[in-house]
Amino acid sequence: MGIDFHHEKNRNTYSTRKVDETWVQAINDLVEFDNISQALDIGCGGGIYSKALSEMGVSSVTGIDFSEEILKGARENCKDYQNISFTQGNALQTGLESNNYNLLLERALIHHIQDLQKCFEEAYRLLKDEGVYIVQDRTPEDCLLKGTDSHIRGYFFELFPRLIEKESKRRYNSQYVLQTLKEVGFREIQEVKLWETRKVYMNKKQLLEDLSKRTGRSILHELNDNELQSLINYIDEAVSTKGNIVERDRWTIWKAVK
Repeated sequence: MGIDFHHEKNRNTYSTRKVDETWVQAINDLVEFDNISQALDIGCGGGIYSKALSEMGVSSVTGIDFSEEILKGARENCKDYQNISFTQGNALQTGLESNNYNLLLERALIHHIQDLQKCFEEAYRLLKDEGVYIVQDRTPEDCLLKGTDSHIRGYFFELFPRLIEKESKRRYNSQYVLQTLKEVGFREIQEVKLWETRKVYMNKKQLLEDLSKRTGRSILHELNDNELQSLINYIDEAVSTKGNIVERDRWTIWKAVK
């Protein structure tokens, strides 16, 4: 099964969220934005993080994604931002100019990448000397934390343990990421954990509707419609919050310098 990133119906699945302040603060703590004029957002999806980088002071942001349909959503999402452009490309071979970017962001990308070394080598090629590389993804440990009223993702694996193997296979552990960054030639490598607010729902009904659409959750495309409804019922029972639900996911962010 799985999500088809190239299908028109999924055009806006990654363009509807707003970037949370917790993410902005975490990246501001890692990056000196006074020195950033050119940024590249590889695996940009709907462009919400391209937009955030622009708002954080980057003069020129280029978003890259392998899906032209997803990029149509991104262009619409960022139509009021004259300093953001989008182009179709592959993270392993972008075709872009070498030594041209001060900042390269790859958020929620590397779990889709089979050859991590090649991905990191391309990032190294694209960055200027002293350029900053930010990789953000979930490790297996991040994904499999227990389900709570705020960590909704944990419930997916409690109800459907078969998803644990699927998720673990596509996620890199932190040690491998750190080792590969070092082997490629990056330096000043550091790792931070971030509980990023994914979305705030006015009530549980809004959360359940979001789940029913599988919005921005590729793992849910592994479930058929009946299984998805079972999961929605399970989460309906498990979540006790009556008012606002603040959904958070735990991420690992790796920063490296060329």
